[in-house]
Amino acid sequence: MKEQPAQSRWERRTQRPLLTLAVAFALAYAVPIVMPDASRTVTRACTIAEWIVWAAFALDYLVRLLLSDHRGKFVRTQWLDLCAVILPMIQPLRLLRLVSTLMLVGRRARMAPQITLTTYVVGSVVGLLMFGSLAVLSVERDSPNGNIKSLGDAVWWSFTTMTTVGYGDHAPTTGLGRVLAVGLMLSGIALLGVVTANIAAWFISRFEKDDVEERRQTAAIEALTAEVKALRAQVTALSGPGSASAGVVPGPAPAEAAARGAEALGGTGMP
Repeated sequence: MKEQPAQSRWERRTQRPLLTLAVAFALAYAVPIVMPDASRTVTRACTIAEWIVWAAFALDYLVRLLLSDHRGKFVRTQWLDLCAVILPMIQPLRLLRLVSTLMLVGRRARMAPQITLTTYVVGSVVGLLMFGSLAVLSVERDSPNGNIKSLGDAVWWSFTTMTTVGYGDHAPTTGLGRVLAVGLMLSGIALLGVVTANIAAWFISRFEKDDVEERRQTAAIEALTAEVKALRAQVTALSGPGSASAGVVPGPAPAEAAARGAEALGGTGMP
């Protein structure tokens, strides 16, 4: 058995721990927003947890870079991971830590072979809805002209924005909130396209499978028809006058030919 590269072994072993850290990040990010009256100690602990999770993903990127056989190619192909690692260091905003962590989690999830497309799409939808709601609530809650003041309003806004319905009853009023809205709309359109393409591919594969089976049955019926015609020709030759004295070699018995015909017809899956 061929041994896996060190980078692949590292990614396989760290997949679950990093996903666990991502869940911890989600909790740490949500608590101060859902509970704005939380104590300073709780808020500080959540902030520290967010930075720890980001540092873990940054360390993961560095380890994968060191274990890569072609580091230059790794940096070029994994440039989104690099941006996600550098982004929170440029400006220590909680929203930047959210974006970078989501990017890193998404990239690692796509690399996991055991995660199917359906699971990835469902997880992406749930994650975007949750984090989009929390992010817009944290931005719009203290806005004087804002109308997204509760978690219910934020979740409803996220649903209508991701599906591009846009009822207009709730809308962001700050610049950062509108940036979040654009990102959520684009993400919703992209995920909808993935789901549509997946459903279309499933229907096409089913139609192709049915078409192959139909062609196979048609070929079997044509072969059976040709054999029946040959059998009729042999029966006609045998029943003609003087066929026995002419030394005509008798063909297969009718019972044997019928049995072969029934066997061929049964191979097509027809009654």
